[in-house]
Amino acid sequence: MHVLFLPKWYPGRNDPQLGDFLRKQAQAMGLYAQVSVLHVAPLNDAGAHGAQDVEHLDGAWELHCYYRANTAAWKPWRKLVNLLRWWRTTRRGWHRLVRERGMPDSLHACILVRPVLAARWFAWRNKLPYVVNEHSSEYLDGTYAAKGMLFHALSKWLFRNAAVVTTVSPWLGEALAAHGLASSPVIVPNVVPGLERALTPPGEPGHFFVVADLLDGTKNISGILRALATARERNAGLRLTVIGDGPDRTMLRDLAVRLAIGEQVRFLGRLSNREVLDHLAGAMAVVVNSNVETFSVVTGEALALGRPVIATRCGGPEAFITPENGILIGPRDDAALATAMLTLASGDLPHDPSAIRRSVGERFSREAVGRALLTIHQRVTGHG
Repeated sequence: MHVLFLPKWYPGRNDPQLGDFLRKQAQAMGLYAQVSVLHVAPLNDAGAHGAQDVEHLDGAWELHCYYRANTAAWKPWRKLVNLLRWWRTTRRGWHRLVRERGMPDSLHACILVRPVLAARWFAWRNKLPYVVNEHSSEYLDGTYAAKGMLFHALSKWLFRNAAVVTTVSPWLGEALAAHGLASSPVIVPNVVPGLERALTPPGEPGHFFVVADLLDGTKNISGILRALATARERNAGLRLTVIGDGPDRTMLRDLAVRLAIGEQVRFLGRLSNREVLDHLAGAMAVVVNSNVETFSVVTGEALALGRPVIATRCGGPEAFITPENGILIGPRDDAALATAMLTLASGDLPHDPSAIRRSVGERFSREAVGRALLTIHQRVTGHG
């Protein structure tokens, strides 16, 4: 069976980490089926228009197609031009993919709107089923609700015509149902890396790690810094390593200095997934302080490596965290976070790395996710 993934976010020239969780889903299904990926993205490079890159990585054949992004000041014109360029680039990619890989049996469109529009068109023209795989937090944070009636009507039409709708967490599935987009979405989690690694002893006491895009409005890294400053008044050995980059990096570094913890906070910038796992293996614990998460791969990665996690009840982490592997707190609660950090650093709640790994077990392995996706596409295509 040949399945074509059409992702909105995907690693490429713009960002080697963007949408890496979608790549891992494609590779997971590649264990059991022929998987192709058509990734279309804009670039500001004037020479990028029409550029195509082909990669064959771990079971997924990827075709990356780029167009030059229009930067006109007038927004309606800019959006129209970019929509047309995206569509021409998508069609060129489709024709090359079919020529070199053959016609797919089904389509797997990841995240509205453009990938699902493309899937709807190709499905109609070629009598193919398509699956919508939704990951976006906009259904949870009010972004979708604030959009207009036409956008809502288009979204409902695209969801309604899908053979199956999947989401990565029950919380996101409930949000889609509440918006009238999908009555019974199928839950297929992201792949959690690190389960194949050898477990290491617990890291240095008091050494916490954060892995996140530095977008403070979503990830609330500033709350972690404030909590660390508070907790250090009782335990001066606490420190923090931040992995990730983003527009709020300078603000967060300045905040750490103002809180007099600049020497206890390291900012490592963006790292590859392998490097992230290497660092997490040496952590005492990991903190996920997000205001909203649809899944939280970082939580799963930490648990797979046997590290306890302090996480907010923001949607995704609740699928992982139990009293045996971490601590759940409310979002935007600096005081509760400081208390949780002190509790873990004290050793009053010892956590066994082997037991922590077992708590994620096979639910989030590459094989389990691949089989779940295979079952869905077998059902919609009639392949058995």
